[in-house]
Amino acid sequence: MAREERRLHVDGLDHAILPDPPLVAPRPVADGAHRRLSPAQGAAGLALLLALLASLAITPGAMLAVLKWASLGLFALLATLRLAAALTPRRGTKVPPLPDAALPAYTVLAPLYKEASVAAELVTNLGRLDYPRDRLQVLIVLEADDGETIAAFHALDLPAFIQVLIVPPGGPKTKPRACNHALERARGELLVIYDAEDAPDPRQLREAAARFAAGPANLACLQAPLRIEIPAIAGFLPRQFQQEYAAHFEVLLPALARWRLAFPLGGTSNHFAVAPLRAVGGWDAFNVTEDADVGFRLAAAGYGLDVIDHPTLETAPTTWKAWRPQRARWIKGHLATLLVHLRGPAVRRPRVALALFATLFLSLASVHLHAPIFAGVVLALVLDLAPDGHALIDEAGLVLFTYAWSGSAIAAVVGRRRAGGSAKALDLLGLPLIWLAQGWAGCHALWQFVRRPHHWDKTPHAPRAGRRLA
Repeated sequence: MAREERRLHVDGLDHAILPDPPLVAPRPVADGAHRRLSPAQGAAGLALLLALLASLAITPGAMLAVLKWASLGLFALLATLRLAAALTPRRGTKVPPLPDAALPAYTVLAPLYKEASVAAELVTNLGRLDYPRDRLQVLIVLEADDGETIAAFHALDLPAFIQVLIVPPGGPKTKPRACNHALERARGELLVIYDAEDAPDPRQLREAAARFAAGPANLACLQAPLRIEIPAIAGFLPRQFQQEYAAHFEVLLPALARWRLAFPLGGTSNHFAVAPLRAVGGWDAFNVTEDADVGFRLAAAGYGLDVIDHPTLETAPTTWKAWRPQRARWIKGHLATLLVHLRGPAVRRPRVALALFATLFLSLASVHLHAPIFAGVVLALVLDLAPDGHALIDEAGLVLFTYAWSGSAIAAVVGRRRAGGSAKALDLLGLPLIWLAQGWAGCHALWQFVRRPHHWDKTPHAPRAGRRLA
């Protein structure tokens, strides 16, 4: 059938818009991050706040003790989760590869905004994917007002399997909205998302296709591990980022998958079966961590999540100026995701509810508890060392702090080894500094959740060309 082609005129250039109508349009999301709180959640939150203030006014000592031990208990649970994940062996998931004739059609989405500098590098990385070209559809998804990036792709000699899709103007201007627009035009049975800076392992699509073919009927998503590649001489922040990703993607997520618990997906390298993805409505356009949200929506609908082995290489923020907005966006999005699923069907599935608590709730709690607990331990130590200090070392806080650091350090060591590297002692000792910084980002996230809940802080990326990578 002949295809009718429409054009978009931007910055003096004509750009093709793919005309293919949707095979099956995703159902709209019934509830999502466009509502920060339901009436019941607002009333419960207000009642809890009033009860807390009243208790502090009537019995301040007892209430502070309750808050202290509740905080320490949550902190200990998170440390135990990390330690248990580190001690859980990875499940063997090797399956025979599919012959070319049996490989399903695959759609790759690469949603970009203001990424002209990495356009050529992204095309090169996607061109390395080992998958039959007649069954591969790559959609570069760009915003209509991003003339610079549109022009950058227009200047490239794109292979036939890579096409540029322009998202019509509208709001909210978020990655999930762009992905939903592209999902309507996806022709593959399977679909994966990559970010601008991604360098996926060329064999990743074949592994995912084989795993879907051999997996259970309800398998809806496979998460590939994300690994941070940093310059050979790198500062504290990129190394911490690399260490954190290793603990999360090489240790925590494989353990959760082995325990058959849902988990928050990463922002890239999620391989979906398209039918379940459309069935749950695609992505929530108002959620700034749409990846975490869609994973729990799939789990709440009875679908399964798992992990694969072939990684995607990413770059890390190199400055605090770039790190803080990105981390604040993650925290804000996880808070919105938790609130959405606490009022939805996820809490009626015990294993999904447990996963929400073990991942999003404990993570959010730790972000805001790390700083005060660490500050209290340090203050007690300083006062005890002072000649006229009257404080006694808070032994419970000190023991818990040591336990939390040990659990995180062990997870980082195991994760770095699984990723093919090794953990450095100085990086492990630097964990508390990142915890303090996360508290700083958490305060910014709370402010944005109230004032700008759907604002997307853009993370800048630079091309790898000319950098020597470790």
